[in-house]
Amino acid sequence: MASKKSWRDISSATRLAQGYAGRRGKEGDSSEAGFSQTLAQLRIGMRQWFSMSNHEVKIVLLAKFDGTTILLEKWEEEIPVRPGATTTRHSLQHQGPVLRQTITITRDTTTDPISYHVTSGALVLSFRLLFLRDRGPGEGDLAFGVQELEEYAEDVWAQV
Repeated sequence: MASKKSWRDISSATRLAQGYAGRRGKEGDSSEAGFSQTLAQLRIGMRQWFSMSNHEVKIVLLAKFDGTTILLEKWEEEIPVRPGATTTRHSLQHQGPVLRQTITITRDTTTDPISYHVTSGALVLSFRLLFLRDRGPGEGDLAFGVQELEEYAEDVWAQV
């Protein structure tokens, strides 16, 4: 279970472009891009994360805030293996990102206190895609339940 505090981190990480001479790379952040960029721009950036990392990034989470709703999209890299091929780097064909989960969070200001409504239940992030290895004893997927997503929404609206 993630703590409420974990949603408040507004730091970023830079991923240098592999195989793209002269290009700086991508820098993910959780502070303002989801408000200042369009959803189409965020999706372009998501695709760049996969390609510019030479497909080492396996999961991207987009958060789009438009003032009335928060849209969360979980994108994963789809890597099918050719039938009969051994699993090597050369036998894998990158098919591009696949939208695995969409969650919409809305705010209801007609209630006292203000309430938040989450569609689609918990946000689950695959341990294997995040850490690029199988999970060990006591390890598992990261799950953010409805209550944690409501707390996240409350924090987002508190910043507006």
